[in-house]
Amino acid sequence: MELHLENLPKTVEIGRDSAGTYFDYIDQRLLPGELRIERTRDWRQVVEAIQVLAVRGAPAIGLAGASALALWADSAESLDRLHDVAEEIATARPTAVNLRWAVERALGEIAGERDAGVAACKLAELVARMQEEDEAANRAIGEHGAALLAPASRVLTHCNAGSLAVYFYGTALGIVYAAAAQGKLERVYADETRPVGQGARLTAWELSRAGVPTTLICDNMAASRMAKGRVDAVVVGADRIARNGDVANKIGTYGLAVLAYEHGIPFYVAAPTSTIDRSLANGGGIVIEERAASEVLREPIQGVDVWNPAFDVTPARYITRIVTEDGAFEPGGLFR
Repeated sequence: MELHLENLPKTVEIGRDSAGTYFDYIDQRLLPGELRIERTRDWRQVVEAIQVLAVRGAPAIGLAGASALALWADSAESLDRLHDVAEEIATARPTAVNLRWAVERALGEIAGERDAGVAACKLAELVARMQEEDEAANRAIGEHGAALLAPASRVLTHCNAGSLAVYFYGTALGIVYAAAAQGKLERVYADETRPVGQGARLTAWELSRAGVPTTLICDNMAASRMAKGRVDAVVVGADRIARNGDVANKIGTYGLAVLAYEHGIPFYVAAPTSTIDRSLANGGGIVIEERAASEVLREPIQGVDVWNPAFDVTPARYITRIVTEDGAFEPGGLFR
């Protein structure tokens, strides 16, 4: 299988020119129909892009959050509102821990700084380093995860935890790409991922551009694929991981984990260590974002309510391994 990762553009990227700091991002709402890279110097536009899912994926929104703080500093006369702005950015979406992690890392980088212009330069340099670190972590995750897969593996994935969810390469799809490069991958089954369709719109688009054999399925078809013996492993990403190994990921992940457990199929979670929330003993403390009813039902029906949680929590007992840049661990072994 010949991979074409050169066909995958950088998802988010900070830069500086004569006019100051700018931030480029793929507007993922337009995919697969249009690949548009937006450029902004307005930190509020970055926050909005995170909220409306123009930028999504835990590592990518972390980078976007740190970039937003750099943009704000570049336009500010002073740093008096620094912590208020940082809090607004960090709470743009509540579930993915990477967003607050990145903003807090950015605050630490300029602790004690009084000059907004100097702070902006320091933050832009930090985000550029974080981008390099992100890709390196993703490639390490890919290698560790590919080692878990047998030859000719058929992998089922959910949502999009690929290059579009990070700076470049991907977490769950990083494992796919590494396995494909090693000749160990036969096919990917991509869940549609209701209600926003990240699998149908983003994962299918990304894998197609990369040259990976892909079959798109509706979410309710996964059990039938497993029952027919057509799935060898499930690989998903994560938005927050508790200390005991409970994992928050896109809604529908929990059901897949139970199905995989019932069918004796290994269930792997791929995420950088920045996704681990060491403050939470278990998944019960993870805040689950609830989104607009219009994502599920475009036109309201009188008397009908809509419940639209963006994530669910998969208990550690259903997870075979959590794969980070440091290796592949049993869920309870993350901190040993």
